Amino acid sequence: MHVLYEDAGKLKAETIFSEADTSLQVESASGKRSKIKRSAVLFTFEQPSPDGLLPAAETLAATLDAGFLWECAPQEEFEAAALAEDYFGHPPDAVEKTAAILALSAAPAYFHRRGKGAFRPAPPEILQAALAAIEKKRRQAELQQEWTDALVAGTLPDALRPVAATFLDRPDKNTLEWKAFDAAVQQSGTSPERLLLSLGVWPHPLAMMRDRFLSAHFPRGTGWPPVDLQDWGADLPQAQVEAYSLDDASTTEIDDALSVSMPEPGTIRVGIHIAAPALAITRGSALDEQARARMSTVYMPGDKIPMLSPELIAAFSLDEGQWRPALSLYVTGRLEDGEVLDTETRLERIRVTANLRHGQIGEVTEAALADPDAPLPHGPWLRPLWQFAQALCAVRDRTRGKPENNDRIEYGFEIDGPPDDPDSIVRLVPRQRNAPLDRLVAEYMILANTQWGGLLARHGVPGIYRSQQMGRTRMSTQALPHDSIAVPQYIWSTSPLRRYVDLINQGQILAAAEHGVSARLAAPFKPKDADLFALIGAFDSQYTVWGDFQSSMERYWCIRWLQQQGLKEVSAHVLRENLVRLACAPFVTRINGLPEFERGREVRLDILSYDEIGLDVEFRLREAG
Repeated sequence: MHVLYEDAGKLKAETIFSEADTSLQVESASGKRSKIKRSAVLFTFEQPSPDGLLPAAETLAATLDAGFLWECAPQEEFEAAALAEDYFGHPPDAVEKTAAILALSAAPAYFHRRGKGAFRPAPPEILQAALAAIEKKRRQAELQQEWTDALVAGTLPDALRPVAATFLDRPDKNTLEWKAFDAAVQQSGTSPERLLLSLGVWPHPLAMMRDRFLSAHFPRGTGWPPVDLQDWGADLPQAQVEAYSLDDASTTEIDDALSVSMPEPGTIRVGIHIAAPALAITRGSALDEQARARMSTVYMPGDKIPMLSPELIAAFSLDEGQWRPALSLYVTGRLEDGEVLDTETRLERIRVTANLRHGQIGEVTEAALADPDAPLPHGPWLRPLWQFAQALCAVRDRTRGKPENNDRIEYGFEIDGPPDDPDSIVRLVPRQRNAPLDRLVAEYMILANTQWGGLLARHGVPGIYRSQQMGRTRMSTQALPHDSIAVPQYIWSTSPLRRYVDLINQGQILAAAEHGVSARLAAPFKPKDADLFALIGAFDSQYTVWGDFQSSMERYWCIRWLQQQGLKEVSAHVLRENLVRLACAPFVTRINGLPEFERGREVRLDILSYDEIGLDVEFRLREAG
C-alpha cells in the first residue's frame, strides 16, 4: 500500500512500511524511511507505483482548466476528490485525484485552500479582481521584457529616458523601469555605467561623473537666491598698510593678504589680513544656512562650485584697490630667532595694493630672496617676510626635532576650453611643494591659525581645532597640539570665503577680539554648544565627499592628459608593493605582477589601455631603472 501526503507544503508519494494509531512509517524509492502523522495523509492507493504517481498527475493537471473547474465547483467548501468525480464522471483513481489537488492548488485566484485536500471557490467579485491583477501583472511582465530586450539591443525606450539617469545612485527598485534595466545589465554582462553610456544617457564619462555628483548633492542646482547687499564694515577704521595677496592665477576668492613693516632694526611687524565675511554671515541667518548647506567650495579642474554666492564673494574678497573689511592679526617678532614678541587682533578695513599671482611675478628663488642686491619684484615686501618665515619655520623644526619633508612636486590643472568637454585641452602645471613663495604664505597662515587658536583658548571661547597626535588627525573643540606642524594648537581660520569651519571660527575670533574676558558670553557659539559638535561631524563628512570628487575629477583629467600627449610609455616610482606614482602626472595606480622593488625605485611602464569609466589605466612593466 502507498500513501500521498503533504510535507512542508509539498506532495509526496511513498510506500507504507508500518502503521500506528496516529502515525505511519513510510519508505521512499531510495529506501529512506520517515515517520509521518496521519493528519498529513491525503489518501492511500495501490496503483500506480509511488514514483510514477506525481509525474502522471502533473501531466494530467496541466490539461485541467481552472476556469471550467470553478464553474463546475459548488459554491461552498468541497473536497478535491469530490470535484474530481464530478469532472471525470466516475470515481477518480489516484492519478485523477492527485491531478485535481494539483490543479486546484495551482489556481489560488480561483480556489482558496481550506485544509487537507479541501478548497472553497473564490467569490465572483474577488475572482474578477484577482484575474484583473493577474492580467495586469502579465502585461507588466511583457512590457518589462520588451524594455529589457530593447536595452540589450542598444536602444533606450522612451519610457525609461526620464529616469535612466537615476539608475546609478537613486534607483526605485520597485519600478518596472529599474527591473528591466537590472535584467539588461545581467544579460549583457556589463556594468550599469557602461550600459547607460552605450545607450546615450550621457554623451561621455565626464558628463556622467559631473551629473551624478550634481544630482546627488545639488539637486536644486548650484545657483543662489538674491542677496541683499549692504556696506558691511563701512564704519571700520582704515588700516594704512601696504598689503599684497599671493595666489594662483585661477583664484577668485582672495581670502588673505600680507603687509610688513620694520619698527626698528632686527624687529618685524607682519600684518596677516583675512577677509571678514562673518560680519554678514551671522549664526542662524539665511546666509549662514546657505553656507552651512555647502560647507566648502567644491573644486575640480577648470571649474568650482563656490561655498558663498558671487555677490558675497565680491563684497568681501580682498580685491586690489578696494576697501574691504578684514580681520587682521599683527605679529611683532625678532627676525633673528623668530620669537613672537607681541600680537594684536583688529577688525578693520584694508585696501590691497595688488593681487599678485604665481607665475606672473617670475621665478622667485631663495638666492634672490637672500641677496638684497638681486633683482626681485616687490623685494621690500618679500625679503623681510621671507626672513621672518624662515625663522618661524626653524622654531617649528626645532620643536618637531626634524625639518618638514615637503619637497614633492604638485600639479595644477589648466583646462583650455569648457570644463565639461572631454576634448578640452588639459595642461598639468608642476610646482615644487616647498617653493619659496608657497612656504612663505603657508608659514604666515600657520602663524595666524596658531595665534588665533591660542586667543580663543585663553578667553574660554570654543572653536573648531585641528589636532594631530600619534599620527591621527582629527577635528574637535579642544585646543590640542598638532604634531606634524609642531604647534601647541591649530585652527582653520584663514579661508572663510571657502570653508565653513573657517567662517565659524572667524565669528568666534571676532567675539574674542572685541569682548576679551567676557567673550565666551558674547560669542555666537557658547562653551559646550551641542551644535558646534554637530558641525564638526557634518563638515568632516561633507568635506570628505567634496575631496573625493575632486580627486576623481583630477584622475579623469590625468587620463585625458596621457591620451592627449599620445604617450606610449611612462616612468614611475614605486611607493610600496605594486603601487606606483607616475613621474609625469599626479597619478597613482597598481601594476599587476610588478616584482618586489624597494620604495622609490624608478620603473618604465608601457601604456596598454585607458578606462575613463573606471578611472584607471592598464600598464605593463617595461623595465626597471
